[in-house]
Amino acid sequence: MYKILHSKVSSLYYRQAPTTGIGIFRILFGLVTLQEVFFLLYFNHLIFDPIPFLDVEFPMIPFFLCTWAIIATLITLGYHTQKAIIANYIYWIVFVNFTPMQRDFDGGFDLFMIGANLFMIFMPIDKAFSIDNLKHKLANPFKHYSLYPKPTVSILSYYLPVIICLGFLYFDSAIHKMFSQHWRNGLGAWLPSSIPYYISALDMSWLLNIEQLQKSIGYLILIFQFSFVFLFRYKKLRPIYFIIGAGLHAGITITFNIYPFGIGMLIFYSLVVPFSWYRKIASVLVAKTPRLIVFYDDQCPLCSKTILILNHFDIFNCIDFKSAQSFAHNYPALKNINQTILLTDLYALNNNNVIFSGVDTYCQILIKMRYTAILGHLLRFPVIYQLASRIYRNIADSRARIPCDANCAIPPVTNNSPTMLYDQFFNPSSKRIEKHNIHKLSKILLLLFLLQLNSSIHYGLFYRIKPNISPTLITNLIAKVSNSFVNYSSVFVGITPHALYLDDHFKGYNHLIALTYQDQSGNEKWLPFVNPDGRLAAPNWGRVHSMWANIAVTPNIDNHRLKKFIMKTTAFWGIKSGLNLDTTTFNIKLKKISAPDNWSPNLLHSNLSGSWSTIGHATWHNKDISIHIPDNINTL
Repeated sequence: MYKILHSKVSSLYYRQAPTTGIGIFRILFGLVTLQEVFFLLYFNHLIFDPIPFLDVEFPMIPFFLCTWAIIATLITLGYHTQKAIIANYIYWIVFVNFTPMQRDFDGGFDLFMIGANLFMIFMPIDKAFSIDNLKHKLANPFKHYSLYPKPTVSILSYYLPVIICLGFLYFDSAIHKMFSQHWRNGLGAWLPSSIPYYISALDMSWLLNIEQLQKSIGYLILIFQFSFVFLFRYKKLRPIYFIIGAGLHAGITITFNIYPFGIGMLIFYSLVVPFSWYRKIASVLVAKTPRLIVFYDDQCPLCSKTILILNHFDIFNCIDFKSAQSFAHNYPALKNINQTILLTDLYALNNNNVIFSGVDTYCQILIKMRYTAILGHLLRFPVIYQLASRIYRNIADSRARIPCDANCAIPPVTNNSPTMLYDQFFNPSSKRIEKHNIHKLSKILLLLFLLQLNSSIHYGLFYRIKPNISPTLITNLIAKVSNSFVNYSSVFVGITPHALYLDDHFKGYNHLIALTYQDQSGNEKWLPFVNPDGRLAAPNWGRVHSMWANIAVTPNIDNHRLKKFIMKTTAFWGIKSGLNLDTTTFNIKLKKISAPDNWSPNLLHSNLSGSWSTIGHATWHNKDISIHIPDNINTL
């Protein structure tokens, strides 16, 4: 097995691919992390306080979340990416495993993000759309941007994260699904879409009522997940797997209220996009000919650095930057401008032979780059324009010129980007080290494969057949060792069972619980949590949804856990809503729903339209809560 893996790694190690997908993936990963940190900041007291607002156990949590937001921003911008991605990995591990997020507020995608983050430490995430790449160019300002070749990376940078983070996850999930009746009936997507707790604000009942379509989607998911890891990389099949996978996760994002899980998986499809698609998109978006030509003094370090910066952000190649010394007088419109004057400012020439200089040149550059056009027009506003002109003049008149000899005019061409762990694996200094790295990669991949195999067998098979096997000393020992490996691989690598939305989750899920309160006039009002339909109201989605729909309210409700989350929810949303907890009575409401294994028409509307009954009350007094509910809600 190792020989086969080593042979495959060796063949792919040398194949090169563009960096576009890697750069887009880094930006999207940073944005997903950033939005999740903002979510944690908003629900800080609900998630981390033993009693929201009333008993603050971790007062430094907002500070650490703000530093995490800064780290996520650095990843998005591609600034100090190596340090930022390592710090981000540590933050994910600490928050997921050492705070209430670990059990009570599972986001559904936390371990997936840990695994993705681990791979990013070794990926060339700084080679496209990054400030780090720009810093590398600025270290040699006299080297024209056109001398830098387009960076490429080993195709393994695309394949390995997709195989481990998506392929293994899908295959493991499919194994678990085969033990679930409603998945075997083709209703795996239809059933959770018909439970009010799980859906977004969109009414998708028109789609859910097409039985054959829903069953087709259910079986398509099973086929897709079983086959993805084996077939996605084939050139002719890759577009099919991209469209199906991206479509399924986009559907999860917009139709379920677990949107972080949907977009967390969806961003990986920037690595699945066929490379030819990126080239075709570029051919449409990139300008065929420059819309503006800018002339600059190539013996001025400040001018040269400015040009490198502007070109870096000119992602559609709309601007062409040329040396005033070499090219300016090849253009008739500039022949009347003295050479000395031409070198004092940035001059620009548009396609209509209109000449611009100074701040007007910057306005035109921003406008012609398209996505920065609003900044260009804003710069032309009165007061802003005069202020910018004064600043520009002060800088331009004080700049220094350095005569450029042959060494600085044509520096050696290099494709090296800022040093990353990726470079140690894929840009070694010798063939001997290269062969050693291939062996090392093969061994690491074999270890990851065995860890995933252990998790899938432990929970997908052994865990399910264990009740039918008489325990022995050997089986108990194997189970303990296997479980230990699962624990470590889950915490540090993100390899975990993906037994999501199976029979044990929905069988008996026939009730919803909501919270209302009496206002000063005695009128009953709904907390901004579960609405009268039974949906979880925004922004109570993601990990807050998981807290209520997966832990507090389950097929077999545990009163102790339910009371805990009633306490947290009434305290958080009561205080957020401006209520005086000591004078407010909270009503605990229950509504019956249905979660069948077989097809049932209009199930969503039926579950949304049921009536509520009051089954208990909750009252606060001096930071203590008294909750009165039936001993066994499951029998109501």
